[in-house]
Amino acid sequence: MRTTLSSLALIASLLTAAPAHAVEYTQFQAAKSSLSFVYKQMNLPVDGQFKSFRAKIAFDPAQPAATKAEFEIDLASIDAGSKDANDEVAGKAWFNTKQFPVAKFVTSSVKPLGNNRYEVAGKMSIKGKTLDLATPVTVTQQGNSASFDGSLVLKRADYAIGDGIWADFGTVANEIQIKFRLVASSK
Repeated sequence: MRTTLSSLALIASLLTAAPAHAVEYTQFQAAKSSLSFVYKQMNLPVDGQFKSFRAKIAFDPAQPAATKAEFEIDLASIDAGSKDANDEVAGKAWFNTKQFPVAKFVTSSVKPLGNNRYEVAGKMSIKGKTLDLATPVTVTQQGNSASFDGSLVLKRADYAIGDGIWADFGTVANEIQIKFRLVASSK
């Protein structure tokens, strides 16, 4: 009887113990993160990337609704395949990096979708235009770090990227496929 009472007491204490707090990922790891894109020019795919971007992340998988994140892209850090292409897209018709050097995304909500997937919604600002944006993100936790992987299609006309003669979608497609991997660690 004494062993049974001891076992019951142990089980009761385990059931009423406070649950362990999940890890909060807050330290952005730029060297392990990436931001790339693919668009079609004259119906041929062209790959590119941004080499400089910053993120502030506060993500706790146990409390995804409390997530706070800001993501800034240095638009002049674009690598569109050549110096001429990089200079062209930095110009006024494309990103106009002199007037708008940074694109920015700020979260407004994060909803669990199951299987380590979340819908991340927020405001995306590019070239002076701010629009709502939502995309699925897969979170992979490994040790004291997590990667946030996702992709989305951005329409350049929504942000006036490629004005004037470049507004013709027959030359450069309106849809730009964006792929990202953000890595953050816990403190």
